Amino acid sequence: MTFRYYDWVAHHARAHGHKTAAIDLATQRRFTYSEWDERIDRLAAHLASLGVARGERVGVLAPNTTDTLEVQFACFRLGAIFVPLNIRLTVHELEFILTDAGARLLVYDHEFDTMAVDLKARCNIAHLLQYGAPYEQAIEASPRLEQRNDVQMTDVSTIMYTSGTTGRPKGAMITHLMSFINCINLGLPARITPSTVHLSVLPLFHTGGLNCYTNPAIHAGGAVLIMRAFDPGDALRLIGDANIGITHFFGVPSIYQFLCQHPAFPHTDVSRVEVAGVGGAPMPVPLLKIWQERGLALMQGYGMTETSPAVLALDPEDAARKAGSTGKPVLHADVKIVDADGAEVKPGEMGELWVKGPNITPGYWNRPDANKTSFTDGWLHTGDAARMDEEGFYYIVDRTKDMYISGGENVYPAEVEDVLYQLPQIAEAAVIGAPDETWGETGMAIVAVKPGQTITEAAIVAHCRERLARFKCPQRVAFVEALPRNATGKVHKPTLRRTFLEAADA
Repeated sequence: MTFRYYDWVAHHARAHGHKTAAIDLATQRRFTYSEWDERIDRLAAHLASLGVARGERVGVLAPNTTDTLEVQFACFRLGAIFVPLNIRLTVHELEFILTDAGARLLVYDHEFDTMAVDLKARCNIAHLLQYGAPYEQAIEASPRLEQRNDVQMTDVSTIMYTSGTTGRPKGAMITHLMSFINCINLGLPARITPSTVHLSVLPLFHTGGLNCYTNPAIHAGGAVLIMRAFDPGDALRLIGDANIGITHFFGVPSIYQFLCQHPAFPHTDVSRVEVAGVGGAPMPVPLLKIWQERGLALMQGYGMTETSPAVLALDPEDAARKAGSTGKPVLHADVKIVDADGAEVKPGEMGELWVKGPNITPGYWNRPDANKTSFTDGWLHTGDAARMDEEGFYYIVDRTKDMYISGGENVYPAEVEDVLYQLPQIAEAAVIGAPDETWGETGMAIVAVKPGQTITEAAIVAHCRERLARFKCPQRVAFVEALPRNATGKVHKPTLRRTFLEAADA
C-alpha cells in the first residue's frame, strides 16, 4: 500500500494562511503561508511550461534564499526532483553532478551567471532560470497550477550529492517519506511546533541546512528566517532580539565557535532559544561547556544525508552528564553496532554503526555498484565506528573510512588524490585530515615526486584550488621519497597519521 504526499505549505495556507512562513533576511522579504502557497503554485506552473514533469530533475545553484525553498516545494507539487548544488564546487565538479542527474532546468543566483551558461552547454541543460527579476517575472506571469500530480510518499523528492570514496560524488535519493519521517524523528526531540521560529544559517544545499530544522519547522507550520550566508554578528543580533523571538537554531561546531568568539557574545541574551542543535562533526567538550555556562545546553546529534538525516539525538538534559555522546536512536530508526562479520557487538565494544528504517535512502542515483556495497538486508553501512555504553548512549568514536570533516563539510581523500595525480610531477599522493582549531580538520597532502621532477607546495595548492572547492583543498603539503604501503600494496594511512600528526604534537 502506498500513501499520497500531502503538501505542507498548501495545508498551512488553508489552516492559518495569515501566519508568517518565511523571511529572507538578505532582502527583508517576508511571506505568509497564503502568499507563499500562491507563489509556489505559480512557480510550479512556470516549471511545467518548461517541460519539468514528474521525475524530471531541477538543479539549484545559489546562496541561501527563500526562493530555493519555493523551488523545492514547486518541484514536489509536480512530482519533479529537487537537486540542490553546493555553491563551493568548481565547474568541473558541478559538470559531473548535473550530467549524472540529467537536470532539465538549472535555477541559479546572479553571481553564478557565467558558470550557469557554461554548465548549460556542458551538461545539455534545456533551460536556465535566474533568481531576481527573471524569476519574479516568471511567477507573476504564470497562472496558478491547475492540476497537481498524484505524488506518492515513496517517490524520490530530492537528490543530494555527497562526495564519493572513489572520487566520484554519489547522489543520495531522498523520498517524501524520508523527509516526513525526519520531521518526526528530529521534530520531537527538538520540540518543533507551530510556534517555532527557526534561524537557518547552514547552506540549504546540505541536509543540515535544509532538514535541521528548516523543513521540520515548515512542516509544523512555524516560521523560518533564512540567512544568505552565516555572519556571527548578525546571528547574535537576531538571536538577542526579543521582537523576533528566535526559538530554534542549528549549526556545526565551527558555527558555535565563531559565535562565542564574537565580541557581542557575552552581551547577547540567548534565553529565548529553546533548542540549539549541533551536528556535522564532533563537538569539542570545552565548547559545549561555554554554551552551558550561558544557560544553553546544545542538543547533539548524529546523522547522514542518506538517513534524512536524524539517527541519534542527545537530550539537552543529558548534555553535561554524557558529554561527547551523540545520544540515543530517534523514534523511527533501528540502529546497531556490528563487527567485521556483521554480528552485533556488546555494549562498550567498538564496531561499525548500521542503520535501518523508513528514514533510510532507497539508494544512490545511477550507482548500482554503491548500492550493492552500502547495504546488507536493508541495513545502511554508515562507515562510522561507534560504541554504546551500558545506558544505551551512543558515541561516534572514529571513522572506518578515510573521510574527514572540515567546517562541517565531508571531504573524501580519494577525490582530492585524484586531482593531485593529475600533476605530471607527482608519483604518489595521499591525503589525511589534520586537526585545525578553526575548521576541526583540514587536508594535508603527502606526495612523492617523480625522479628528476620538481614542484612546489604553492603549485600543488594552486592546482587543487582550480579544480576543487576550497574546503577540499589541502592546506599543507609534505614531501616524501615514497608512501608507506601494507602487504597488499595499499597506502597505509595510519602510518602517515603517526608520522605527520603525532610527530607534530610531540
